[in-house]
Amino acid sequence: MAKVGDIVRYLNSVGGGKIVRIKDNMAYVDEDGFETPVLLRECVVVTTAETQRAAVAERPVITPAPVATKEVVKEPEEPFEETPGGDRLNIVLGYEPANIKNLSGTSFDTYLVNDSNYYLYFSYLSRDEGAADWTTRYAGVVEPGIQLFLEELQRDDLSRMSRIAVQCIAFKRERSFELMAPVNVNLRFDATKFFKLHCFRPNEYFDRDVIAYEIVKNGEPMTQVAIDPATVEKSMRTKIAADRRPVKKRNVQKHQDTIVTDLHIDELVDTKAGLSNADMLNLQVDEFRRVMDANLKNHGQKLVFIHGKGEGVLRQAIMKELNHRYKGHDIQDASFREYGFGATQVTIR
Repeated sequence: MAKVGDIVRYLNSVGGGKIVRIKDNMAYVDEDGFETPVLLRECVVVTTAETQRAAVAERPVITPAPVATKEVVKEPEEPFEETPGGDRLNIVLGYEPANIKNLSGTSFDTYLVNDSNYYLYFSYLSRDEGAADWTTRYAGVVEPGIQLFLEELQRDDLSRMSRIAVQCIAFKRERSFELMAPVNVNLRFDATKFFKLHCFRPNEYFDRDVIAYEIVKNGEPMTQVAIDPATVEKSMRTKIAADRRPVKKRNVQKHQDTIVTDLHIDELVDTKAGLSNADMLNLQVDEFRRVMDANLKNHGQKLVFIHGKGEGVLRQAIMKELNHRYKGHDIQDASFREYGFGATQVTIR
């Protein structure tokens, strides 16, 4: 007679399993987790419960071999050897093209240079034109004397960046140091420069030509972010009586045999507050005339005026000057590869 624990098969049907309980003349057989009621007389014992227990008792106990573990020893961080003058912060943000011969299609690697004896907790941010909020592009720690790769910028990324900012806190590890104020620098980001060859310049921190933004120089942040709202309001409300505004340092560069002049208004004045569109155009035309007048005797001299595309108002004003006031000189579009769209080359005759 079958009993609980026996393994049975069915006498008159296919199947079988282990008897888990018996009630009256019915045996309940476990078949793959399901109990099947079967008449006790229909169960044929295959293996008794006693035989199963004896087999388990005779089975040798296998003790798993101990797993060898390797202790991970963290290598001590090499002490940084401080440099003379390194207690003055020098921080540079650099953009290096992957292929400077193809500026219209290449990507740009972004680096942060920490030329100091300090560690920097920092964040690198950007903001789109007209947006109120900033986007964090990188945040972390950079060691002393290190050039840190931040990101790879594509052409679409550049079009969404009108301002960039770097915030950082300087500190030293395992040694005392002079407390410094947190750095918060906010800069205008001109994406059009990334498509003009002449805008990439040699820099002491890079092996190749880059567009570099100085964030801190000799301990002094290059831009003061915190602006007094009362000062801004006063500046916006002030009406300048004179027709001309003071022009900051001329943005005229000797570029091999070519003199390059950027006529964008932001390159000519410190602020556009109080200037009408007519005022700005007059300033730009005056700068064009100044450069032309200074080179009229330099026959063969090439002059490049960067005016941008925009609505073409400034270019039309320049062409009017060249067709009437400065007749007889050779005029052509400047090299797109070097200056991008929106530049005119004049050769003095």
